[in-house]
Order: sequence, then C-alpha cells, then structure tokens
Amino acid sequence: MVPNLRRGYFCDVEHPLHNRLNRASLVDRLDQDGRERTTLSFYRYATVDNPKFLRDHLFSQWQPLGVLGRIYVSGEGINAQLSLPSECLDAFRTSVEAIDWLKGVRLNIAIEGDNRSFLKLIIKVRDKIVADGLNDDTFDVTNCGQHVSAEEFNSLSEHPETVVVDMRNHYESEVGHFKGAILPASETFRDEIQEVESLLSDSRDKNIVLYCTGGIRCEKASAYLKHKGFPNVHQLEGGIIQYVKQVQEKGLDNRFRGVNFVFDERLAERVSDEVVAECHHCGSASDAVTNCSNTACNVLMIQCPVCAEKMEGTCSSECQDFLSLPAEEQRTQRAGKRTKNRTFRKPDAASQAER
Repeated sequence: MVPNLRRGYFCDVEHPLHNRLNRASLVDRLDQDGRERTTLSFYRYATVDNPKFLRDHLFSQWQPLGVLGRIYVSGEGINAQLSLPSECLDAFRTSVEAIDWLKGVRLNIAIEGDNRSFLKLIIKVRDKIVADGLNDDTFDVTNCGQHVSAEEFNSLSEHPETVVVDMRNHYESEVGHFKGAILPASETFRDEIQEVESLLSDSRDKNIVLYCTGGIRCEKASAYLKHKGFPNVHQLEGGIIQYVKQVQEKGLDNRFRGVNFVFDERLAERVSDEVVAECHHCGSASDAVTNCSNTACNVLMIQCPVCAEKMEGTCSSECQDFLSLPAEEQRTQRAGKRTKNRTFRKPDAASQAER
C-alpha cells in the first residue's frame, strides 16, 4: 500500500490517518493480537521544513508496524510517546534512523511495560512539540544546560550549593519526585517556566539541576534559564526514565521516591517502594493514579483501593449517582450538561520535598 502524501491520507480507505474505533474495540483488537509490546518515547529539536509531509510519512512507515501512540511534529522537531510489537523494534529503529536529523536519537524504553499503554496511533502537527509559551526567536534554544548522568545527578544533588528543580506539572510530582527537589505548583509547562525563573531568583549562581520525565521539557527550560542569566544550569540526561535505567544497571543509590507519572493508559510506573502521595478522598497513603469512571467527568485523581470500591471508581457522590442512572438517561444528561473538571490538589508553591 502506497501512501498518498500530497492529499494526506492512504489510498486504501481501510487504513485512514484517523482511527475511529471506540475504546472497547481498540482494547479488544489489542488483546486479540496478543503480541508483547514495548513502550518507549523519544524527542528531538530540529528544523523541520514540512511537518505535514513528515506526519504522513511517519504514519505510512509506522502504521504497518503496529505502532500505537501519541506523536507531535512541528517546525521545531518531534515529540513521540508510543508502543509497538517488541518483534518490530529493530524495524522501527531503522525507520527512525532513515531520517537524517533523527540519526542516533535515544529511544527511552519505559520503566514498566504494558501492552495497553496506547490504544491507537495519533500523529498531529502542532505549532510546538511542547507548549511552552516562549518566543524562540529571542534566545538560542540549542544552547541548553549541561547534560548529566544518573551518577553525576546524585553527586550534584547532594552538594549544598545545588538546587534541584522538578520541571513537570504539579500532578506529576505529587505522586513521585527526587529527594530535596523544588516542586512547582504549576499545572502547565507554560506557567512553570515563569514560576521556576521566579523561584530561582535568589539562587542565580548556584548549580541548577533540572529534571523531567524523558528530558524534552528540560531542553527548552535550561536554554531559557541560561538566556536569563543563570550560568550553571544542568539537566538530567534522558530524564527520570534513563535515570532509573542507569541506577538499575550500575547499582546506584535511587534518589527518586514514588512513581513516575506517564501520559498514557498506564498513568504511572513504579520506581521505588515509597509512597509519597495521599488518597484525595480519605488521606491515606496512596499513589494509585486513575480517572473518574464517569467518562463525562474523567477527572484525574489519586484514589486508594478502599475508596475506589466505596466510590465505584468515581471522584464524587455526584458522579457516583450519575453512573447509577439508566444508560439512556446518562446520554441525555451528558448532551445537555457539561461536568466541571477537578484536578489534583495543588501543593504550596515551591514546596520542598523531604531529604
């Protein structure tokens, strides 16, 4: 089957660029396939002249391999989170390496595998591969911070003149973070960059060490901080995912506490046995991240097993009552009512994790 790159869809109508199957059908299709899958992520900042052409090309290469995931392409590069049959990993790597500016890109293999981490293939063209709100024309985005390994990170983080900053959203750091890290209260990366600059105003000459899930947010944030006059900016190479891999391979001290939040069906992957978060209902120790079972709400929350059973997986009595309604009544109410969205409880600004 040959992709029609000019028109932006496949000539075979059975394989459109947009998958319209419902979730139950997607899960059933995965289960019937039965092959073990590898979950991974990668990114690279680069100048892309024709992002739409790239999108269609990637779809034509990856759809036949069984790739599922969420991939963003733009004029500044690519940000990919996906899964694929493990037996196709070499072929996938070859397809990536065939693109000149992606040669040698690091594929971050997930800490924990799950055959249902992604259910469909989505490749979107965006203005930016990560929404940061920055004007890239005002600074050199390639002049990023010094990359450090897990061993170097551990050494730096124990130095009294080092400030470790979590560059993820507050609901990510709530369930897992590095010991001693500053945990900003922002809900978006766009807001967090500005918050972090303010929080570090009195630490300008200290060693600044940034970290995030796979490294992409730190690339831009570290370049921005250097542009704003912070001379000693570092970033954890490969983020939390590579840190855990290196810790396991080299027998290093694991300074990460809790679980690593991920943006796929898994929601979190276990890094340490420590539980640093609390159930949003009863306050007991828990880092079980889930969405409200009322799909009209779907709010993200932390819910312990006891409360999950008691609340039937919902976030509130309102949602629980809604699920008790007949299916037809639920559809009627969803059509005429918009459920307000609640989020993780925000920590105090610049909250400091226990060392």
